[in-house]
Amino acid sequence: MNMSPRDAGKPFNLLGKSQDELRDFMQALGEPAYRGGQIYHALYAERRFDVAAMTNLPAALRERLARESEIELPRVRRRYESSDGAVRYVLELGATENAGTRPLGKPATVETVFMPEENRQTICVSTQAGCAVDCHFCLTATLGLIRNLTAGEIVGQVLVALTDQRASLKPQTNVVLMGQGEPLLNYDAVMTALQILLDPNGVAVTPKHTTLSTSGIVPGIERLAFEKVRPKLAISLNASSNEQRDAIMPINRKYPIEKLLDACARYPLRPWEHLTFEYVLLGGFNDAPEDAARLVKLVANLRAKVNLIPWNPGDLPYEKPNPARIEEFRRVLNEKNIPAFVRYSRGQDVMAACGQLAVLEAARDTAAPSLSQISLS
Repeated sequence: MNMSPRDAGKPFNLLGKSQDELRDFMQALGEPAYRGGQIYHALYAERRFDVAAMTNLPAALRERLARESEIELPRVRRRYESSDGAVRYVLELGATENAGTRPLGKPATVETVFMPEENRQTICVSTQAGCAVDCHFCLTATLGLIRNLTAGEIVGQVLVALTDQRASLKPQTNVVLMGQGEPLLNYDAVMTALQILLDPNGVAVTPKHTTLSTSGIVPGIERLAFEKVRPKLAISLNASSNEQRDAIMPINRKYPIEKLLDACARYPLRPWEHLTFEYVLLGGFNDAPEDAARLVKLVANLRAKVNLIPWNPGDLPYEKPNPARIEEFRRVLNEKNIPAFVRYSRGQDVMAACGQLAVLEAARDTAAPSLSQISLS
């Protein structure tokens, strides 16, 4: 990687860079490598988003960094507060570039959701703008894939939410990669972001409190299995047969249930860990007791739990499941010793719930000024 910001044609963005990358950057500027570690600590542990505030650096270096680098956080375009306390952020992202001058991606808009609870907060982040997987029950799929996010844009979502909510933060933070996009189709950027988020000297979220959700990208699951630092894994299954899954998740034609479950069976779980299977209940489609019985057979030999997610309303041709059928589905699983839990999504009144994240207003007015500006200094 060429670390010279002037050669890159724009200031060097410090956000999303590992400690090693920041050390290399300092050496490229003729500074001691350890200064990169100081920047890393100030940026991620202390959450200082202005180099002038990085008082662990000499004044002359801060002045130089102000000229030759930047900290490009996602910009808050809109902020919606739900009646249940969840906050949906609509974030603007600039164009991305490589080490040269060739643009890699146009400006984009993504969404992040902050969900406060009694003793913790959960932040749901996006890994792509839009999504190419095309799950037919998910509004995000209507956007198509706009572009991948950079590691800085992924980490930045967490930092924006934590900073905006800093006055009311609880001791524990959960991060779920369940927003827009398929994380395993943006593998390298996602893993770079996770290394920063899960670093005790970085953002310091723990692996036990971080979950990556995939639609079933088998090569990505196989690759993730060998990572030394990794989140928990959740599989968006949503069906009890290939015929059923083909109808709502086209990715199943490439990675059918048999291949997916084989990858899950070979996945090395840590002693404290379960695989999570997410199952969106679509009324009259996949919520019958017979579906539950087939699901039991699929996951019976895995150390797994099932999260049942009643479908959240959107402009799509599906129905919410009947509460009695939800309970019957859960009962069938539990009676066969499959841990199953009903997860009602937060933020439905501001379109922040699972499957609802689609920036519909972006097409209407992409040049609109921010309705909410957050001070991050």
